[in-house]
Formats: sequence, structure tokens, C-alpha cells
Amino acid sequence: MNTFGLKFRVTTFGESHGRAIGCVVDSVPAGLKIDGEFIQNELNRRKPGQSALTTARKEGDEVEILSGVFEGFSTGTPIVMVIFNQNQKSRDYNNIKDIFRPGHADFTYWNKYGIRDYRGGGRSSARETAARVAAGAVAKLMLRELGVEVRAGILEVDGIESKELDFDFAKTNDVKSLDKEAYEAQKDAILKAKKSHDSVGGAVLVEAVGVPVGLGEPMYHKLDAQLANAMMSINAAKAVEIGDGIEVARKRGSQNNDAIGKDGFLSNHSGGVLGGISNGDTVSAKVWFKPTPSIFKEQKSLNIRGEEITYKLEGRHDPCVAIRGVVVCEAMMALVLADMALLNMGAKMEYLKKIYKF
Repeated sequence: MNTFGLKFRVTTFGESHGRAIGCVVDSVPAGLKIDGEFIQNELNRRKPGQSALTTARKEGDEVEILSGVFEGFSTGTPIVMVIFNQNQKSRDYNNIKDIFRPGHADFTYWNKYGIRDYRGGGRSSARETAARVAAGAVAKLMLRELGVEVRAGILEVDGIESKELDFDFAKTNDVKSLDKEAYEAQKDAILKAKKSHDSVGGAVLVEAVGVPVGLGEPMYHKLDAQLANAMMSINAAKAVEIGDGIEVARKRGSQNNDAIGKDGFLSNHSGGVLGGISNGDTVSAKVWFKPTPSIFKEQKSLNIRGEEITYKLEGRHDPCVAIRGVVVCEAMMALVLADMALLNMGAKMEYLKKIYKF
């Protein structure tokens, strides 16, 4: 399946070393101001080759809008965006075209389809997330007009936790760390892993501020369920927590319940979601990423003939994929909320009466 969302629908296409990647964004309301510069800036936040902490692959990630926009506004028809690949080095993968790389989707793709694009992982490559970021930027533009802001930053790298949560600071540093005190240690951990031809994992905290009460479609399209679905669809994501996540299992009800006052909730252990519906508080999720499986150490594996082999990977890869996962998590949060906002329009008769003036 290559399509996400029920109402605000996004379909992505393309491969890591193919001609291009892109997306089709359907059901964007007509009249939304489409800021092309903002969309490009979002892609610039994700693109590779910006520091020693990311892959050296150089991609401009310049987005081209092919349809659905006229004179700067959405027309209500599908918005199609394309990003042409510019810096493929497919020959770097010739030595592993018959090998299943540990930690990658090579083995499962081959067994499911009987064929795989070995050039950078093809469709399973994290390169596909650029299309998600482009679509997420459109969702952010819509949410902005509703007073909703999505933000994210690095919560943890290699077990080094960000204790202070400064989302403004996360925008200014190459780790995208949320904590000035933890930044240097997190950066050093990534560089040490890179120097030793290894990789480290990390966690992203993503939040949405200004979310109104009522978003979410119980029972089988709950807001928190769809957030988990969206985040787990990101390459290398292995766990998702909503609000306090696993910590709630270690508390008593008296500690975990969010008391309510005249001005709103007095705490936010729930992560802004109750019964699968937004409660008006900040919606928050933690996304945990595994260490990048592409490492430059000798590893044991199998080839397509079932023979045991030892190989050493070549190419250009992120020593910590969580860093570029920050903007991707934002994009997926925005896509979920945009979808839920459109779905919520039919929740009450009074909403329909406002539209049709009955």
C-alpha cells in the first residue's frame, strides 16, 4: 500500500536510485495558499549532505509542483509534486546486488516479490521520506490556518537524553537536539560511531500545539492509533509512545489521570488524546529509531542462492538516522491531523448546517 489517510490522502511514488520520487496529495481544500518557499524549506531541513552527522549524498531535493495549484492557491484537485534524483551512485551497490544486508528490507522484499531494487534499497529506502515531507508541508500550511503548530526535536541519542525541551534550540543545531546541555555529548556519540564505521539509534519527540478538541474517529481510526501507524511507517522507526507512553504502566490511576480545571487539564500524561479523540491539550508522541543498519563493518549474511557469506558495505549512509527523522515525524503528525480535521467536519449536524446554510 502506498496511500495514507482517509480524506486528506497522500500517495508517494519512486525509488532511491530511480528517476524521481514524489507524491500526490488529494482532497486539499480549494483556496489554501500554497507557499512554495515553505515547502522547499521543509525539504531542505531533511535533505542529506548538510553536515558530518548525515550521509554525504548530495541532493538538492528541489520540489516541482506539477498540478493542483493555480496563482498560488490550491484548486481542490490533486496536488502532484516531484523531486528528481540527482546524485545516485548505483555502482556503490553492485557488490551487494545478490546479498541480503542485515537490518535491511532486502531479505523480506526478495521473498515477498521475488525481485528487488538493490540500488540503495529502492522503494524501501529512507529517500522516500522526502515525498512525505513535501506532502506534510502542505498539511502544515492547512493546519497553520487552523492555529495548529507541529514541532519536533531529538529527545535521545545513544542513550543520552535531552532533559530540557527547547524546540527553538532544536531548530538551530545540527543534531536537532532539544537540550543545550546534552547537545555536545549527543553529537560526540554520533561522530564516534561514524569514526568506528558504526551507527547509533535515537528518539524524536514530536508535538502539535493548538489542536482543538474532537479530532479522532473511534473506534478503528483513533487519533493515537493513527499517529502510531503513521510514525511506525517511517523507515527505521521501531517504537512509538503517546504521551507518557510505557511509563503509565508503572503508575497508579491517581498519578496518571489528568485532572481538569476551568482553564483545561492540569497535566498531560495522556499526550492530548482521550478515547482516541484529541482533548485540546498538546498532542505528543515519542518515536524511537534503530541504529542505521548500513554500517561499514564486516557482517555475515546470506545471498539469494542461500549461501552464507561475509561482506563489507560501501556507499554513503547516516550514522544516526533519527536526526533527519525529526522533520519526517513532523510531516506524519501533520498529515494525520489534517486528515482528522477533514473527517471531523461530518461529526455533527450543526457542522453540516454551517456549510450548507440549512
